[in-house]
Amino acid sequence: MQIDFHLGVTYVVARLAGVDHEKASIVATCAQYVDDATNDGLIKFQNRAMYHRIQSAHKMLDYKNFDELANHQVWAPFHFLPGNEGLPIEQGNTLDFTRKIICRPNSYVAQDMVKECIIRRNDACAWHRLGIAMHVYADTWAHQGFSGIQHEVNKVQDLRDAEDQPFTSMRDRIRIFFSNALGRVISDLLPLGHGAALSLPDKPFLKWSYTNGIGEKIVRNNPRDFLEAADNLCKAMQRFIAGNPAATVAGLAEADKQKIDTLLRTTTADEGDARYQIWLSEIRKGTFSFGKADLHYIPKGAGSWKHQAIGTTKEIDDKDEQFPYSHAFLNSDWKKFHDALQIHRLFVINDLLPRYGICTA
Repeated sequence: MQIDFHLGVTYVVARLAGVDHEKASIVATCAQYVDDATNDGLIKFQNRAMYHRIQSAHKMLDYKNFDELANHQVWAPFHFLPGNEGLPIEQGNTLDFTRKIICRPNSYVAQDMVKECIIRRNDACAWHRLGIAMHVYADTWAHQGFSGIQHEVNKVQDLRDAEDQPFTSMRDRIRIFFSNALGRVISDLLPLGHGAALSLPDKPFLKWSYTNGIGEKIVRNNPRDFLEAADNLCKAMQRFIAGNPAATVAGLAEADKQKIDTLLRTTTADEGDARYQIWLSEIRKGTFSFGKADLHYIPKGAGSWKHQAIGTTKEIDDKDEQFPYSHAFLNSDWKKFHDALQIHRLFVINDLLPRYGICTA
């Protein structure tokens, strides 16, 4: 999914779940920031204090996409949550690892990840962790059938549209993409995630199909899947508010659900940023039952959480740069987000996945 869903839809769904504007903005910002937190390493302060942060994404052509350890630590816990083939915790023990690690929508693994957030709802960074979990949870619908490691299942052949016809408008783009040497390496030698499918899994309005690298015909209905994701995110946040992971909740009210459905199907701009602007406009107009609201997001630079926390407007830090320290840093949204990233990854890799017999680095 892209910024239109991770930021726009997540904010809308949070408000519809009963979250107030301030906390809904935190949840939505964290959900999107998972895709934008591409820097890691030490933050050094002038008083000799330090803070270590991890990254939750790599840029498309980052060399780390070719590093299997980096894939286990970034793509698997944050974008392609292993699904154990959709089976509950007591099943799947005989499955091959490469089948267990394929992402599946609303898997038992994903539901247990959400439950942990609800159980830990009183932690200092609980709302930030919820936003991260909502990113990962939503991606189980968009990234279903793909794996966060290099595997044949990620290869894509015979891309077709809703009428089962080849994507004529994309044919030349795909040919150009895979005609260069790097494209061939990514597709044939190091298949990772849904790179070979370009952005088709992330566009909410598309219906499409393909044949994967192990010969399976896969039919995708993004509008249906994205609406299902939105409803389940709403239920997850309603349970978070209730403080009960087993609470019976209603999910999206029908009128709001229909509005979300219509926007998912009719907002057809190719770029996620363009679709996000349409969601922003609808939020400002008061299209949804929570009324009018203003949502703002600055990933890096002046006014960003990072700028507020350590005073820099640079997109990439200098390795030896030292920043002025303020006690306010400890309670900053930027630090809480990065604290939550580390807590989320540690839980997923060291606790959650081993319950399902899945061992990642």
